[in-house]
Amino acid sequence: MAGPIPWHLLPDTAAVNADGRLSIGGCDLLDLAREFGTPLFVYDELHLRARCRAASTQFPNNASYATKAFLCGAMARLAHEEGMHLDVATAGELFVALHAGVPGADIIFHGNNKSVAELRMALGARVGRIIVDSFDELDRLDALHAETGVRPCVLLRVTPGVEAHTHEYIATGQDDSKFGFTVSSGLAEIAVKRALQSPSVELVGIHAHIGSQVFRLDSFARSVAVLAEFSRPYDLAELSIGGGLGVAYVEGEEAPTIGQWGAAMRAACAAQGITARIAVEPGRSIVAAAAVTLYTVGTIKELAGIRTYLAVDGGMSDNPRPVLYGSGYEAFLPRAVLAPRSRPVTVVGKHCESGDLLIRDGWVPADAAVGDILATPVTGAYGHSMGSNYQKVQRPPVVFVSNGDARLVVRRETLDDLVRFEV
Repeated sequence: MAGPIPWHLLPDTAAVNADGRLSIGGCDLLDLAREFGTPLFVYDELHLRARCRAASTQFPNNASYATKAFLCGAMARLAHEEGMHLDVATAGELFVALHAGVPGADIIFHGNNKSVAELRMALGARVGRIIVDSFDELDRLDALHAETGVRPCVLLRVTPGVEAHTHEYIATGQDDSKFGFTVSSGLAEIAVKRALQSPSVELVGIHAHIGSQVFRLDSFARSVAVLAEFSRPYDLAELSIGGGLGVAYVEGEEAPTIGQWGAAMRAACAAQGITARIAVEPGRSIVAAAAVTLYTVGTIKELAGIRTYLAVDGGMSDNPRPVLYGSGYEAFLPRAVLAPRSRPVTVVGKHCESGDLLIRDGWVPADAAVGDILATPVTGAYGHSMGSNYQKVQRPPVVFVSNGDARLVVRRETLDDLVRFEV
């Protein structure tokens, strides 16, 4: 048996109405479900702005929002309005950021396998920084410099060999990684020397990223120590320590705040005598807890002595993280947000996969019934952005809520959208 949904998992403006229903941004969740349908992503705009502002305060003019966590035009504009640059890693992400009105100079271009076309697009947009990930990429930039004459400012991504204590699929700082130039092998040193001598790029700094959903601040500190020792002989102006700060998803989890992370990173850099300008790239910690996903319960199957399956109208197509990483989530009924959750259920989606699980061991109120609106919190990161049209489902809409106003920022896909690319 579980108590009411832990309040710290809900967005900042979450509140209980007089009738016990949950509102976010001054908007009743059941009203939103009726107006926009389900599944539905609901983002607390004030929560988003507060997290962006926290990052910008900790690292003024040196905090970039990692758009892979969640990107649409409205999010790009919001992050930029709150003082953040944008971190993109594909031509698509770059296009959306530019389309939203973000200047190229405020965009950082990432990626472990940038194509010539993508690099040409980045140079054309005059992006502020390119994070170089391989010798092949340096070759491509050499060729593009001969073609365009543009000499971009770059950072080299190095792999510090630090264990991030996270899922293996989202750990990136270990030596065995597809990302960056490894320090231990000597490749990072070779890359720095080449870039410093190259007429095609201006090397301004070093970048590292040890992984995603990292809770332990000492993992970041160990990365800083490796980076400090490695970069000290080159006296470069910038050092990006990446992102990856974790968030709490389920009851019993706690994560450092952006403020605590920032203070720890500044202290670690000071302890290592780093004088370079420090940059960061938070993503998940900006958007994850800002959103809830609303579903409609369609089927409840009681298998005596085994489990109860509660099926909703979404699933792995709008939240693939449980399937990919075994990620945990909580569930609750917005109509009774303070009710004890005494009924054990396995929340599943509508797809033709036994692995289409949203919550393996969840809890809901005893009176949960077909037709109820069910919510999963902390779904603002890597749901919309990793969603799919598997089995030709239509991707859900995204709504920003603030001060009693619900603003549709991404419409629901239609059946016609599913065939618009066919020829």
